[in-house]
Amino acid sequence: MNKKFTTVLLTMLVFACTSAQQTGVIIGSVKDKNTQAEIIGASILVEGTNLGTITDINGNYKLTAPVGTYTIRVSSVGYVSATKYNILLMSGYDQLLNFELVEDNVSLNDVVVTFDKEKSASAGDMISPLSVQQLTSQEIRSNPGGSLDVSKVVQTLPGVGSNNGGGGSRNDIIIRGGAPNENVYYLDGIEVPIINHFQTQGSSGGAQGILNVAFIEDLKLTSSAFDARYDNVLASTFVINQRNGNPERLEAEVRTGLTESALTFEGPIGKNKKTTFLASARQSYLGLLFSWIDIPIRPNYFDYQYKITHQFNNKNSLTVLGIGAIDNFSFAQNANSTPENVYITRSLPYINQWNYTIGTTYKHLYKKGFMTVSFSRNLFENNVDKYKEGVKDETAQTLDLKSTETENKLKIDFNSFVNGWKFSGGVGAQYVKYNIGLFSQITNDIVDGNGTILLPGLSINTNNNIEFFKYGAYAQIAKVFFNKRLLISGGVRSDMNTFTETGNNPLKTLSPRLSLQYKITPKFDITASLGQYYKIPTYTALGYKDNNGVLVNKDMEYIQSTHYVLGTEYLPNDALRFVVEGFYKQYANYPVSLATGVSLANLGNDFGAIGNERVVSNGLGKALGMEFSVQQKLIKKLFYVISYTYVESYFAGLDGVYRPSTWDNRHLLSTTLGYIFKNNYQAGLKYRYAGGNPYTPFNMPVSQQSYLLLGTGTLNYAQTNSLRLLDFSQLDIRIDKKFNFKKSTLEVFIDVQNILGALNESSPTYTFKRNADNTGFETSDGLALKQDGSNAIPLVIYNKTRTVIPTIGLMFMF
Repeated sequence: MNKKFTTVLLTMLVFACTSAQQTGVIIGSVKDKNTQAEIIGASILVEGTNLGTITDINGNYKLTAPVGTYTIRVSSVGYVSATKYNILLMSGYDQLLNFELVEDNVSLNDVVVTFDKEKSASAGDMISPLSVQQLTSQEIRSNPGGSLDVSKVVQTLPGVGSNNGGGGSRNDIIIRGGAPNENVYYLDGIEVPIINHFQTQGSSGGAQGILNVAFIEDLKLTSSAFDARYDNVLASTFVINQRNGNPERLEAEVRTGLTESALTFEGPIGKNKKTTFLASARQSYLGLLFSWIDIPIRPNYFDYQYKITHQFNNKNSLTVLGIGAIDNFSFAQNANSTPENVYITRSLPYINQWNYTIGTTYKHLYKKGFMTVSFSRNLFENNVDKYKEGVKDETAQTLDLKSTETENKLKIDFNSFVNGWKFSGGVGAQYVKYNIGLFSQITNDIVDGNGTILLPGLSINTNNNIEFFKYGAYAQIAKVFFNKRLLISGGVRSDMNTFTETGNNPLKTLSPRLSLQYKITPKFDITASLGQYYKIPTYTALGYKDNNGVLVNKDMEYIQSTHYVLGTEYLPNDALRFVVEGFYKQYANYPVSLATGVSLANLGNDFGAIGNERVVSNGLGKALGMEFSVQQKLIKKLFYVISYTYVESYFAGLDGVYRPSTWDNRHLLSTTLGYIFKNNYQAGLKYRYAGGNPYTPFNMPVSQQSYLLLGTGTLNYAQTNSLRLLDFSQLDIRIDKKFNFKKSTLEVFIDVQNILGALNESSPTYTFKRNADNTGFETSDGLALKQDGSNAIPLVIYNKTRTVIPTIGLMFMF
């Protein structure tokens, strides 16, 4: 009976997929890129077909086509036409596709009359003509090994590295030799400080991205020549545009796999269709997968995301958005763990975090421009607990950290485009609160053979609270000259605060920037930029109090980074792009640990977890290198991206000696290749290579003497970052198959990370050799372990793994 039923069901499935040509719907709008005004009567053409339509009085359009992958071109009188590639049309989910066109008389890409199309492979614009990369939603979705995680996908872009000190498992995004916390992230104009689960406080890294790819329209990464509207950026801006919900009908997407399940809904609210919504929730079960493949960590998370848009009329709209997550992180021993690994695992911390960002933006269009007013609030609560040998007992607790970071923000922006001049300017203010309660066992008790305490351990027990305001202003202007060959873009901003000693001085953070682009031919240009940028120190450092309860880090200065960039871009056709850029970055006022004399850039994973130390702002740094990349958009079923970066990154501490930073990978190579086969099959390969991260070796004599007191090895800062981990390499594959029914689509995918099982390494660990039954430490003389560790057997564990992570999943859209 069951076999017959299964046979009938499969027959019906095949028949439904093959008996009739299924169709899909494309919905979108066409607007002026600089003024955001709707463009009426714009032509939309599905290339290679006779299908097309035009926009209505509100600049909107809708067309129907057979399911498949298409190239869509939009044109309008007085504007440069635009093309988008690899547009996937399915029967179960309407494709929302929006275009922004540039006026013909100001387009940088329309120097000669015969060139009437915007070069779609190019990612720059009038404000930032260089150091820009762009990804579409479909490119993120189909990225092999990306697991639909934006933070993992961007690691294939030029100049982007990751912290392979974590074995390649983290999303510590490192841009051109800078720290992960030098990046800023914006979602529809709202800053989102936390984009990863299991965030390291004081950084932007984490194990898994939070953002739902189904919301994303496109992502733009800028690694220099920053728009002055963005504050607190030293390395890069991630500007992510979300699409609106479907205004025509209710839709849903169910996604499930070995690591997580997610549910997304969207559609109109009300009969007039002026209000749309997007909403999603996701639950992971990574702990089960990691248990199955024998990885000792047990991470689990939940996240949500939503966006509501209301269009009052053609000139006024309101957007409300939110994103949040709850994270729980624990450990378990491997099946083949050594006694030493079991002991170390027991001493690792339990992490519980939750965070959210909510915001609302009012947008008003006026003649030749628009303004936005944004309110937002973000909160990050971090709870870290650590126990002796993993026993959850208050008497055995060695670390209890509870901290909360809260920011409330107001931002007003004006944007105008008049006679070819592009102006923007604005002001912003923030109210900041940072609270931390910390108990930390610095040294363990010294006991005799009977367990009697001879010398109590040292500990920190403190509660710190700070509140202050941050505020700033900016202006930006750009114009094309000399028969549309030369672009000049310039801007300035200044940021201040009421907390640090010199924080209210606007001249301290005066941040000018200048970018140039000269088109030698319509296909070939030269670009250059110069800019000085500032970032406030992390709250974990600013909130530190000494033993007298004094906030001693109030004398810290804004970190400064000056960028020099020279590059060239060659566009043989609309879909192919070659880019070469050289960069040099100088750092000043970089935080340095007063206790060790080491720059925080050279502490790697130790930085940002707590920040309970005295730091000074006299560190220096520099990063320099070259980038090469080639990108082919989808043409004749093939697309690829190849990039190579050579980067050197050095920072100096109190002694003024430049040493390789933790981010000094030297070589970064990535290749992504995708091919679309017949019958809705798609396959992709991604290869990443990075030079090994530098690390500091242990001071073996001191570590042996202090291990029982500190519970960890002591680093030899005289040899800071003198050693390197193994080079990181990983090959990922992904295969997708789509089944289109009349009003629904089923997608099945297989994604395997590190399919070749390459050997990768994370930072080493210091311990003493344990006895066979793991009840104590083995000694060299067979006697009880001495408190000075002189008869212990020191052991450095080099953490090398060949982890292969498979994911099989499906997405059902209806």
